[in-house]
Amino acid sequence: GWERWSSRLFFWVFLPPSLPLRFWVNVIKNPQFVFDIHKGSITDACLSVVAQTFMDSCSTSEHRLGKDSPSNKLLYAKDIPSYKSWVERYYADIAKLPAISDQDMNAYLAEQSRLHAVEFNMLSALNEIYSYVSKYSEEVGVARGLPGVMVSPG
Repeated sequence: GWERWSSRLFFWVFLPPSLPLRFWVNVIKNPQFVFDIHKGSITDACLSVVAQTFMDSCSTSEHRLGKDSPSNKLLYAKDIPSYKSWVERYYADIAKLPAISDQDMNAYLAEQSRLHAVEFNMLSALNEIYSYVSKYSEEVGVARGLPGVMVSPG
């Protein structure tokens, strides 16, 4: 009765806002934070739709859609109930898993870091450096003792 319902309520009230909305939505909308890639404006728009769909799928409230609803919400409106059931099943399955120790998690993350240390995209890294230097060229010039020197491409 109450214990099962309150446990389910706990997962729906506290976990969805903290895990998917703070972490996964950020990763979906900003894959360049995790992967060494460049994200263009078209890709950004598409990922925003995917992120919105994900947020709607994790929401416990019902979304009333009408003719004035944003198109990104209308695209996947018919699929949201199915996605919501997947999210509910996901949290139910997590609740059944045994806890992982901090030591095991740290060992796993260290191993993954070691295995993937050589996977690095130099062009993407250079693009990020150039974007930063372009944005702060005045400050870079001042820091190098060359006030007013602008950094130019090429």
